[in-house]
Amino acid sequence: MDPLYLIVAFTPLAVYLLVLGYINLSWHPVVMSGFQDAAFVGAAISGFAVAGPLELFLPYEATQRFGPFVWVLLIAIYAFVVTLVVLMMRPRVVLFNTSPEQLRPILANVAQQLDRQARWAGDNLVLPQLGIQLHLERFLVMRNVQLVSAGGQQDFSGWRKLEKTLRRELRHTEAVVNPRGAGLMIAGIFLMGLLILSFVRDQHAVAQLWQEFLQR
Repeated sequence: MDPLYLIVAFTPLAVYLLVLGYINLSWHPVVMSGFQDAAFVGAAISGFAVAGPLELFLPYEATQRFGPFVWVLLIAIYAFVVTLVVLMMRPRVVLFNTSPEQLRPILANVAQQLDRQARWAGDNLVLPQLGIQLHLERFLVMRNVQLVSAGGQQDFSGWRKLEKTLRRELRHTEAVVNPRGAGLMIAGIFLMGLLILSFVRDQHAVAQLWQEFLQR
């Protein structure tokens, strides 16, 4: 593969690995909405979309009319598609650097603060006054826990309130650093180093390919 395509395709992924590694090495649990998590993944694979299907099916007539600005339109379309997919997903909250055993008492306290009628059934939690039904899903390999909506009737404002309250309650909670975060950081640094090396070794080729890339 040409060095330019490698750089375009893998740079967002390298940044994603670095950020994800940093999050997993944090000394405190990190709370992220499901929408943010999905958008984060969409950004990570955006390079593959640009160097793959967007470039492959690039309309020739559009390049003749709009020139390099056609890429702005295509990236905007990609962002719109990702946003549409994210908005169609069920609400959820992702919690990094925590375990179900550590999270459950904190979540129970938060649930009582927000809804006195909150009740548990195993790993399921119902907050009727907030319009929330959720299920705890554990991803022990990465020390992550997800609060996933259960059922179709969900109140998005209630989910937002739950996310904010959890973020506030977990702000001062200590977490055991996930050692796998170091592996993600190393993978991101290694990949970024390869991309920089590829650019340095073939600067003129990359510049020429960039011109051709914009003119297609």
